[in-house]
Amino acid sequence: MVAVVGPTGSGKSDLALAIAEEYNGELVNCDSVQVFRYFDIGSAKTPAADRQGIPHHLIDIADPDALFTAGEYARLARQTIAEITARGRLPVVVGGTGFYLRALLDGLFEGPTRDQGLRDRLAAREARRPGSLHRLLRRFDREAAAKIHRNDVPKVTRAVEVCLLTRRPVSELFREGRDALRGYATLKLGLLPDRDALYDRVNVRCERMFAEGLVEEVRRIEAMGYGAAKPFESVGYKQALQVVRGELSADDALLSAQRDTRNYAKRQITWFRREAGLIWLRGFGDDPAIRADALSRVKVFAERFR
Repeated sequence: MVAVVGPTGSGKSDLALAIAEEYNGELVNCDSVQVFRYFDIGSAKTPAADRQGIPHHLIDIADPDALFTAGEYARLARQTIAEITARGRLPVVVGGTGFYLRALLDGLFEGPTRDQGLRDRLAAREARRPGSLHRLLRRFDREAAAKIHRNDVPKVTRAVEVCLLTRRPVSELFREGRDALRGYATLKLGLLPDRDALYDRVNVRCERMFAEGLVEEVRRIEAMGYGAAKPFESVGYKQALQVVRGELSADDALLSAQRDTRNYAKRQITWFRREAGLIWLRGFGDDPAIRADALSRVKVFAERFR
């Protein structure tokens, strides 16, 4: 199996398509927004006409208001990968949601059942003192706190909840309870363009999304009754929804989306730097030299299993 990861705007889809075309592959989405129906422009889904006839899996599989977890992703992705292998083809996992990739490859622990009363109290604490839950997590589990960004409140909340309910560090429980993917060797390729060049491309990409109708897409989705759906928390969709609701001007929304997307790309790079065995390719996925390097690495990797 091959995995193509990296920050948003780095050309992951282009490179994954090239690998799949060269090595009889099928793509498996690893992006947490692309799993949802109707969220197309802002999640940069590859249009059907541009997929070169290569099957794409785990895209548009959930309604926007569905609860779709990393555990559910891992279950479906493992099933899909097994089916691709059974057809004699190469699974190519592609996307920038690092937690989904980790769930797929390393597994997740079940953990205790959610305690809504406790979660409500934790949410109230965080609302009163932003950042307090992350500070609390550092007291309980420094290892977990180092891996979860302080602004990722849902993950911080769950980690603190598990620590409180089990009276043990969540990182310790995670190591004990993981069910790693078996039977596969994975070549992990990470795209790492020059940061200034990446930020320039991110800015242009955001401009294009708004110009191609991101706000209109959001207006349609909200009219369908999905205005409170979780995908609206993602960068770009959040700002477009604010435009629809009259909370931001179009110009301010674009600037906000560009800034937040750059910050998101930075966090993705930080996450993937911790991914064991990842091979960094220092450029964009549509760069011919990067593409040639990647295809060469896949060839050497694949020859090990002939």
